[in-house]
Amino acid sequence: MPENKELEFQEKYDAKHSLEYFRKHQRGLRRRLTTWAERRMLRKALAMMGDPGSVLDIPCGAGRFWTVLAERPDRRILAADYSADMIETARRFQPPELVARVETFQASAFDIKLPDAAVEAIVCIRLIHHIGQTEDRRRMLAEFHRVAAHTVCLSCWVDGNLQARRRKRLEARRPKRKYQNRFVFERDTIEREIREAGFDILGHIDLLPGISMWRMYVLRKRAA
Repeated sequence: MPENKELEFQEKYDAKHSLEYFRKHQRGLRRRLTTWAERRMLRKALAMMGDPGSVLDIPCGAGRFWTVLAERPDRRILAADYSADMIETARRFQPPELVARVETFQASAFDIKLPDAAVEAIVCIRLIHHIGQTEDRRRMLAEFHRVAAHTVCLSCWVDGNLQARRRKRLEARRPKRKYQNRFVFERDTIEREIREAGFDILGHIDLLPGISMWRMYVLRKRAA
């Protein structure tokens, strides 16, 4: 098993921040529309993954995607997060009948603490764009390759669109910061890292093609 790896931004998700994270995605038309669109993207990704019978949602956050994962009635749903407070927030505020379907546990995406090929698929939404170091991304992808038997859904920010160009101009104007926790990846770079980790790319789904940075990649574990 890989040694545990912690990301600086993860430490902020105590009980207060976890509750604010949950509430943030309930507020305002824009955030509600984004959640609706991301859930729609995930449905498409699950179909591309062959409608897996068991899925690990990591990091699960406040359980925003559990309703989609539960749309297959017999699916086994596991959910993990680095923050125990985030898991508690999800279990407290998601519908009880949904929570009853989900097996939750605390874990890092770098050290999932499940056996090899423990689930058919892994869903990882809104994490890797926080990881700026190539070696850290490789370690996480290696752990996903170990735990997933077949497929992975991975969301990230990519270049080649209007939002990415705007963000690049914004970053150029900002003072240099000691710590940065969000990154836009060159598509060639992230796709090369995915393939080097032992995955084939089955396809991708863009939130708004040509406009949004958000992309979900659907990956298949390459046969040995």
